[in-house]
Order: sequence, then C-alpha cells, then structure tokens
Amino acid sequence: MCGVQFCILKTANRRLALQLPMDNFLKYIRNVTHLSDESMEVFVTSWKSLSLPKGHFLVRQGEVSRHFYYLHHGAVRIFYYKNDKEVTEYLTLDNSFFLSILSFFRQQPSRLIIQLLEPSELLAIHHDDLMRLCDRYHDVERLFRLMLTESLIISQYRVDSLQFETAEQRYKNLITNHPGILQRVPLMYIASFLGVTLETLSRIRAGK
Repeated sequence: MCGVQFCILKTANRRLALQLPMDNFLKYIRNVTHLSDESMEVFVTSWKSLSLPKGHFLVRQGEVSRHFYYLHHGAVRIFYYKNDKEVTEYLTLDNSFFLSILSFFRQQPSRLIIQLLEPSELLAIHHDDLMRLCDRYHDVERLFRLMLTESLIISQYRVDSLQFETAEQRYKNLITNHPGILQRVPLMYIASFLGVTLETLSRIRAGK
C-alpha cells in the first residue's frame, strides 16, 4: 500500500465537487471569470483529488511536470540545486495554485523540484487534459490565461523583491502574506527563500 490515495471526481458524484477541497476551488474560479454550466462541469470533473504525505515529491529533478496543482490544505516547497546546495524558489500554503512552469508547458525535464512539507490535500489536472479543454472551451482557455497572468505577476513580485527590497522588507511581506508560515515551514527553507543565511534570518526575527 503506497499511502497515496487518489479520488477521481466523476459527474455521477456531483456532491463531492461541492465539498472540500472543491468548495474553495470553485469559489476561486467564480471569482476569476464566468464558466458556462457545460464548461464548469467538464473542467471540475477533469481534476483529481489527492491526499499525500509529508515529504512526498510531486516533481523530482529531471522528471517532466505533468500536472497543474491546486493546494487546498498543506505546505509546498519548490526548490533547485545550485553548487550542490538547495535553493528554495517558492513557498506556498493553503488555497493556492502551483506548477513547474517551464517543464509543464514545454513538457521537458524539470530543473525544479516540488515537495510537500506537510500532509496535504490537493487537486491536480493533467497537462493533456487541460490543453484539450482550452482548445475546446473558450471560457476555460480564458480562465487558464487569467490564472497564468496572476502566477506571472506573483513571479515578478518575487524578482522585484529580491532586487529592490531589503531582507527585512522581504521577511515582513512574507509573514504578512502567509500568516503562520513560521510555524509550518522550517526556518532554513524560509531563509533560502528570502535569500539570506539562517543566522541573518535569526537576527531579523530578533529585531537586531
């Protein structure tokens, strides 16, 4: 028994689609754009519900990223190796989307590694299924484009913060945007994400 449970959302089980983790997922979609009843039905039922343990790797270095993910509850780290050291590229908590962008869209081996830092509840849609839906349903294609736009904006904020903000500003923004992250993510990963050493992070937290 692998300890990884998969639950495919089917049309016949519409009640599941209205329960967690789907309720926040559906709320997000409706806040972004309107989907027709048909588009909403096929889009929602194309996602798989996943319950995965702490430490599970969604994407390993050299693997092709096949899925786009929605994190209902849990913690995710995206990182890579540079000079034999782990560098944390991205951290995210509940109610967020994530993927290995280059690998997913080009369907080529990923340099990024995606790992769960907590037992997590997720939804996932396969690359091929998503592309077919975008080709067939204009409103799904628009939804995906808007979701990607938001993702690119977040990525740009990340680049700008490293270039123009102090470490103290980055730390304050992190704990403001992700309350509770200090209790859920190891400090060494947070330090790496902020671009500082663990010792510097300790000084920032102490107000020194």
